[in-house]
Amino acid sequence: MLERYFTIHSDGQSEIEIKKSRFICSLKRVYSEEEAKAFIAEKKKEHWKANHNCSAFVIGENNEIQRSSDDGEPSGTAGVPMLEVLKKQGLINVVAVVTRYFGGTKLGSGGLIRAYSHAVSHALNTVGLVEGKLQQEIRLQISYANLGKVQNFMEHSPYILQETRYGEQVEVICLVDEPQTEQFEAEIIEQLNGQVIIEKGACSYHEIPVVKKEQSDDI
Repeated sequence: MLERYFTIHSDGQSEIEIKKSRFICSLKRVYSEEEAKAFIAEKKKEHWKANHNCSAFVIGENNEIQRSSDDGEPSGTAGVPMLEVLKKQGLINVVAVVTRYFGGTKLGSGGLIRAYSHAVSHALNTVGLVEGKLQQEIRLQISYANLGKVQNFMEHSPYILQETRYGEQVEVICLVDEPQTEQFEAEIIEQLNGQVIIEKGACSYHEIPVVKKEQSDDI
């Protein structure tokens, strides 16, 4: 499993206009080539009057599947630049479709590359990105006397205190980045002089929003 990954925060779309041509970029999370192709077909059906519905997608933990299509635009001016934007951001499991309604002015090869790149970058900025981190759930059984120590430790650490449950003892549920699991356990044992029972829960991905930033259109 990956320690971390980046992908889109949510499905969505945005539109830009360049020399009266409309470029509508639609983004969707997908987990198979079949899903990606189905989404592309859906957009082609929705925008059947458009001049072009160019596409690109990256799928798999290591982007094992990469595809792009110029859909009638000059070779290399649409699909590949779109794919490069997705790859440069390190994204996985995303399909992008850029629909173009021609406005009457030709953009030239360089202009098309910039337009399709910017359409994807603008859409990514609009929907936002997330970083998925593989985190280990760790449950701490401690005495009430040690609760303050744990809360103070967690507040000044990179770890997440997810929940506190009160019973005969206190159960503190923490989320720790998977590679830091052993380090966390050693630190908490030291903090409490061994007065703690540690149990591991599920190991799963948790997604954190990435600060939005306008993406570069350079290819």
